[in-house]
Amino acid sequence: MAGILCCCAKVFKWVPVLFISAIVAWSYYAYVVQLCILTVDSIIEKVLYIIFYHMFLVMFAWSYARAIFQPIGVIPKEFFLSKQDLESLENEERGDRQDEILRRLAKNLPVYTRTLAGGIRYCDICKAVKPDRCHHCSVCQACVLKMDHHCPWVNNCVGYSNYKFFILFLMYALLYCLYVAATAAQYFVEFWSNSLGQSAGKFHILFLFFAAAMFALSLVSLLGYHLYLVSANKTTLESFRTPVFRTGPDKDGFSMGTKVDNIKEVFGDDKRMWLLPVFTSKGDGRSYPTRTESEDSDHLLAERQRWAEEGMDSDTTNNDDSVKIDINNSGRGDITAHYTPQDNPAENHSEETDGFTTVTMGTEANEPDNKLHDSNHLF
Repeated sequence: MAGILCCCAKVFKWVPVLFISAIVAWSYYAYVVQLCILTVDSIIEKVLYIIFYHMFLVMFAWSYARAIFQPIGVIPKEFFLSKQDLESLENEERGDRQDEILRRLAKNLPVYTRTLAGGIRYCDICKAVKPDRCHHCSVCQACVLKMDHHCPWVNNCVGYSNYKFFILFLMYALLYCLYVAATAAQYFVEFWSNSLGQSAGKFHILFLFFAAAMFALSLVSLLGYHLYLVSANKTTLESFRTPVFRTGPDKDGFSMGTKVDNIKEVFGDDKRMWLLPVFTSKGDGRSYPTRTESEDSDHLLAERQRWAEEGMDSDTTNNDDSVKIDINNSGRGDITAHYTPQDNPAENHSEETDGFTTVTMGTEANEPDNKLHDSNHLF
């Protein structure tokens, strides 16, 4: 019985896809046969309408098929816990000890996002450490890399492996609807005003225009929203729930800094391939550059550069200065050193004041090394 219900559920998931496919198939008949062949009088107009229609249809169908049948990105095997690690994790009852175990297991994994409590993100169903931007889909019953959402219209999870195809599907679906509505508008008005009289294709063309216009309105908002997400390098889940990093929550933590760089994360570096339903997304789906890491790296490099420059300046300055060392003779071991310029670098002398011995060393260029003169044999 359970097997029959599971099979029925799988078939039911294809209903939205079958609905879209049926609408497209009917629109093909209504546009090509009823509008172009039977209604349009001009031969040139017929040919141009049909040629451009098939161009939009091919790109739409190609993108739609890739969004549907592209396998979802799954977690690599190194993120799954071994049998021994899983037993030690499940046998531990204390939450802090479980966090320590997960931190140890994730030490060599490229994970930078955390739970709200600051722990390692772990999937209790898949028994694996979640890579950054990965989430478990209850419909697909799997953890999906860079999961955006589960879309019933493609019967698939939209994520790292097919996000580009999903956006192209929305874009070409919108262009398809706009083209059909724009070219059918003239004949829709003529049929509506009875200028062309009654015909068998009248209702096909009327309904074709209405359907194309309504789908276009809904697609405009959906496509616009996902283009915004791409330009900000966010997913739908991240737009509603801010990702948490080791340094804390950051809603723009995965942003590359500019919209063009963010778009390249999904569409790739080669702009000639952006409009083709061919996989060109950057990365491997399991690790992503973060703004926090980039800023930390830039800050570290800047600090190293500053230290290097200060060190060079210090070396240059010390060549012209003499060293004065104040040592406490009371035996406490306190040593204070500072540099003071000398008018006559060749002179070396020492003086004793208030229990301190001050030793001045010359830095004459023709001497191979500096000699320390101290009557109290400090060293």
